[in-house]
Amino acid sequence: MTYTACSFTGHRKIEDRHKERIGGLLFRAIRYAYGLGCRDFFCGGALGFDTAAAKEVIRFRMSHPDCRLGLLLPCRDQSSAWREDEIRLYEYILSEADTVLYASDEYTEGCMRERNRRLAEAADVVIAYVGRERSGAGQTVRIAKSLGREVYNLYLALDKEEKQVSEN
Repeated sequence: MTYTACSFTGHRKIEDRHKERIGGLLFRAIRYAYGLGCRDFFCGGALGFDTAAAKEVIRFRMSHPDCRLGLLLPCRDQSSAWREDEIRLYEYILSEADTVLYASDEYTEGCMRERNRRLAEAADVVIAYVGRERSGAGQTVRIAKSLGREVYNLYLALDKEEKQVSEN
């Protein structure tokens, strides 16, 4: 089976115990998806895992210029309540994106769910960071699984790795 696209979904808060290792694991996951044939990488633009994923795709693209970063965003004003440093990073990611699509021009009750649906539909493979099923990221994973997409949950991988280290 040939894959062409990978989406990312995850929590806005990366657990302290995972922060040190998430970047390296994300980079390896991107390399794995690339090896499967993925060249389009889609992020949802939220703080936390989405931002980390976008930064790693940008870094990976430096040595793999055939990769494209697509942003599937909920609304144009999603960053309006963010801190200045978060907005600067968001604007940098926007400037590096090959495509930017919005589920809505302004915030609506359903724009986040629509963004989540688009992320799931766009992908052959979903790389997730989900520790709580009752969340937007959990919703994206459920949609992806219902569509038959492959899902790799880095949260579970980090927990498993942590458990193995503590047992040794």
